[in-house]
Amino acid sequence: MERRTLGSSGIAVGAVGLGTWKAFNVTQTAHKAACRKVVDAAVAAGANLYDSSPMYGHAEHVLAECLLGRREGAVVATKVWASSVEEARRQVRDALTYYGGRVDLYQVHNLSLTREVLDMFAAARDAGQVRAVGVTHYQPSALPDVLGWMETGELDAVQVPYSLRERTVEREVLPAAERLGLGVIVMMPLEQGRLAARPPPAPELAPFAPFGCATWAQVALKWVLSDPRVTAVIPATRNPDHMRENAAAGSPPWFDEATRQKALKLAGA
Repeated sequence: MERRTLGSSGIAVGAVGLGTWKAFNVTQTAHKAACRKVVDAAVAAGANLYDSSPMYGHAEHVLAECLLGRREGAVVATKVWASSVEEARRQVRDALTYYGGRVDLYQVHNLSLTREVLDMFAAARDAGQVRAVGVTHYQPSALPDVLGWMETGELDAVQVPYSLRERTVEREVLPAAERLGLGVIVMMPLEQGRLAARPPPAPELAPFAPFGCATWAQVALKWVLSDPRVTAVIPATRNPDHMRENAAAGSPPWFDEATRQKALKLAGA
């Protein structure tokens, strides 16, 4: 899998990572074991970026359990999502406990208490507990606010939605990230599974085979990753086979512009 640098942080991440929203919010032993198998598949495929949040219920802690014995090879990107400074501090303490005293990319989830949380991250970074910082938002309507924080010079990365049918970030966020040297992590590249659930007929996928794409999900992921301004995608899954399929889209050759346009047409975009 291709390695890409997360902005100016120097952190190298695989082009395809693993999101944990819904998939890792589990408590039963069997479900935790299934999550560990997904992480096993990710490690075997060369995926090293794992994204979580306290907003995701038990996912942060379950991910930490799955990374036991292999934390050093992982790039953990988690978040603070809090309604008070006290709650934010507790979340930071918890995450540092879960992940061996270090969060590689710490993000303000949905711009919640952004100023206060970024100040916490700065202090943690000075203490050697955080390597890079960023902000996230899932709503295209919030992207102007994301842009404002990008311009402050305090960020290493942003996490935003981008897919065949959600391209708002192309207008301003991606050009700004390129200009400012920021990493871009893409959430919901498969539109929470909706894209993969409705693939085009198999013969229509033939033009993508030379690029290593055998499935529509791989086409959708490679379409995003073929934008050179994107650092990584983080589709969530609790299925090891899907993890392997997703990871296979993280290597060149990348789509040229004509091939990207073919994918858009198939998606009805």
